[in-house]
Amino acid sequence: MDIDDERIREAVKQTEILRPPKRSLATFGTSNIYYYLVTEPAYSELIKGATETVIREGRVIAERPKIVTPYYLSQLEGFGSDAKRYFDMLIKTRGPNAPGLFYTYKNEPKELTIVSDNLLSVVDKLNDDIDKRGDPLTSIIRGQDELWDVSLMKFIYEMTRSSLPNNLLQLETRGLLDVDSGGIPVDARVRIEELFKMVTKGELEPSELKKELDRWGLFEEYEDRFFSIFGKGR
Repeated sequence: MDIDDERIREAVKQTEILRPPKRSLATFGTSNIYYYLVTEPAYSELIKGATETVIREGRVIAERPKIVTPYYLSQLEGFGSDAKRYFDMLIKTRGPNAPGLFYTYKNEPKELTIVSDNLLSVVDKLNDDIDKRGDPLTSIIRGQDELWDVSLMKFIYEMTRSSLPNNLLQLETRGLLDVDSGGIPVDARVRIEELFKMVTKGELEPSELKKELDRWGLFEEYEDRFFSIFGKGR
């Protein structure tokens, strides 16, 4: 096994979600999760008697989950040949129009603080502070100092996995998982309508709308309407 792979496996193993969010990720909106990622400093083993804790604060922003298909994923940019082969495999095994959920995240690091106190004591104080604020979407993660970003990724994965059943249930209840005769999920049509409104209001660049239409193979269907935004027609 590769040494780097082993380090990552060990970092994942040592990561603990000490305080998970008290609510699932939103199905129809953006979720804003504040986190405290606490670690023992990497140098602690080299300094006898040192009792310090590193606190990394930040925010994970989870966009509204999108219903996608293997075909849609195969049209996304920025993936290498191995990823493309995987998408092709999904198309062959599940069909090009099998719906699934696609989550996107953005991490916004805030502060890094080193305090002269042991980790468990720091966690107790953070819990007390969060309880006083009553914030249901603030979390505490215990990770490994050198690979703290791996610990954060594990947190995001666990958060997604725990939210998935509720998100799917809400989408299914509203009929958004249904796929039309052209293989397009209802949710995708709803999303396209939202993008058209945003472009009309000047809140979104038309190029972003065109990219979304191209990913679904729908530009020809919406072409007249797209160009009508500019008052040009075809």
